[in-house]
Amino acid sequence: MKKKKSLLWSTLFARQTQYLALLITLMVVSAIILGTGASKLTHTNLFSIQPAIAQRITPGEVWQQVYQQLPDFPRENKYISNETGKVAENNTLANRLIRYHIYIKERAPNYRLDWKLTLADYLGANEIMYDNTYPGNDTLKQNPIEGDRAAIARLSRRQRNALVQALVNIFTPQTTPQPKTDN
Repeated sequence: MKKKKSLLWSTLFARQTQYLALLITLMVVSAIILGTGASKLTHTNLFSIQPAIAQRITPGEVWQQVYQQLPDFPRENKYISNETGKVAENNTLANRLIRYHIYIKERAPNYRLDWKLTLADYLGANEIMYDNTYPGNDTLKQNPIEGDRAAIARLSRRQRNALVQALVNIFTPQTTPQPKTDN
């Protein structure tokens, strides 16, 4: 009985020590973050379009830039709108791909790896894509997910890499170096 109590107390003490160490670590990290001004960074800033980009383009225009840079990229825009009963020509594969990437998966739009993960989703090699959350499911008479996945699968590796590069270029602000001034 005495050994059980001793073991229980030593286990309890070890856990308290671990919690205390974790608490101290969190306090130190918080102090560092607050001291460096990094507290201004939030989770949503990672996935939002930076001000320089927002001034240049809006999310609704991004898909158009994809087709300007990649005119042979499949449009897959023959689906009928629930609202109008007509072909939704602006509801393109690029449009749905971007919405899936940013709003469904909440991946950063300016990193190549994140876009490659999204393409891997379309190819069935990463995360499962769900019909009921796919862009266009609620606005088009037919869910475009299968057609979009097939269109991405038909692309060559070179075409997929070009798509990734075009998307990263569109979402990454082009900074111009400030002219040096002699004081």
